[in-house]
Amino acid sequence: MHARIRSFVYCMLFNIFLLLAGLSVLVWSADKFVYGAGAFARNLGLPPMLIGLTIVAMGSSAPEMFVAASASMAGMPDTAVGNVLGSNVANVSLILGLTALLGAIAVSSKTLKREIPMMLGATVLAGYFLHDEYLSRSEGVILLALFFGLMGYLIWHALTNKTKDPLADEADAEIPKDVPTAKAVLWLIIGLVLLPLSADWMVDGAVGIAKSFGLSDLVIGLTIIAVGTSLPELAACVAGVLKKEDDLAIGNIVGSNLFNILAVLAIPGLIAPGVIDAAAAGRDFYMVLGTSCALALLVLSTGKQRELKRWHGALLLISFIGYQYSLFQSH
Repeated sequence: MHARIRSFVYCMLFNIFLLLAGLSVLVWSADKFVYGAGAFARNLGLPPMLIGLTIVAMGSSAPEMFVAASASMAGMPDTAVGNVLGSNVANVSLILGLTALLGAIAVSSKTLKREIPMMLGATVLAGYFLHDEYLSRSEGVILLALFFGLMGYLIWHALTNKTKDPLADEADAEIPKDVPTAKAVLWLIIGLVLLPLSADWMVDGAVGIAKSFGLSDLVIGLTIIAVGTSLPELAACVAGVLKKEDDLAIGNIVGSNLFNILAVLAIPGLIAPGVIDAAAAGRDFYMVLGTSCALALLVLSTGKQRELKRWHGALLLISFIGYQYSLFQSH
C-alpha cells in the first residue's frame, strides 16, 4: 500500500515537473519566436502594421498551434479542440478581464473594428462545424483555406492602406529594431525547435495530472492547457496597457482568437478527424460565442468614448471563474 502511494506521488511530481517545464519553455520559446520573426520581417522592410497583424498575432498563437498538433498526433483531438475553445474563453474573460482591472482600456483603432466582425464570423463557422459533434478533414481544410485567405487580405490591406491608425504606431513600437538579421534568424530557429518539444512536455504533464483526477481529454484542454497557452497573450496585454498601447492590447486578443479558430482548430481536423465530445459543441462553444459577443459589444459600442472599464473587467473575470468552476463540478 505504501509502495503504491509512493509510486503515485513520484508519478504526480514528475508530471507536475513536465507541465511546469513545458509551460515555461513554451512561453519563452514563443516569445523568442516572435522576437526573431518580427526583427527579421522588419529587416525585410515589411510595414509595422503587417508585422503586428500577422507575425506577432500568429506568434502569440504559436503555443496553441503546437499543443494542438502534439495532442492530435497523440490521438487526443478533444484536448486540441478544448485548447482552442478554452484559450478563446480565457483570452477574453481571464486575460482581458485582468488587464481591464489595471485601468480602463480605450479603443480607437479602425482595424480592430474591422477584425472583430471577422472574429465573430469565424466563431459562428466553427460552431456550425462542431454542432454535429464531428470535425472532418474537409472542415479542417476549409478553416485553413480561410486562414490563408485572411492572411492574404491583411497583407494586401497593410500594403495598400495609407490611412493613419493608432494600432500601426503601437505595433511599430513593439517590433524589435536594429537586430542583425543573423541574430533574428537564430532566435527564430530556436523558437521553432523548442516550441514543439515544450508542447509535448506540457501535454504529457497535463494529461498525467488530469488523468489522476479523472478529468476528460476535453476538460484538460479547456482548463490547464488553455490557461497555460494563453500566458503570452496575458503578458502582451498587461505590457500594452502599462505602456498605454490600449489598441495593441485588445488587438492581441482579437488576433489570437481569430487565428485560434481558423488555424489551430484546423489542426485536429487535418491530423485526427473524427467524433468530438458533445460538450465542446454545446456548453463550451456557447461560452466562446458569449465571450466573443461580449467583447464585440464592449468595443463596438456606439458611445463616444469606447473603452473597457474596470467593472467590465470584473464581470469578465467573474464569468471565467464561474465557467472553470462548472467544468470541474461536471467531473
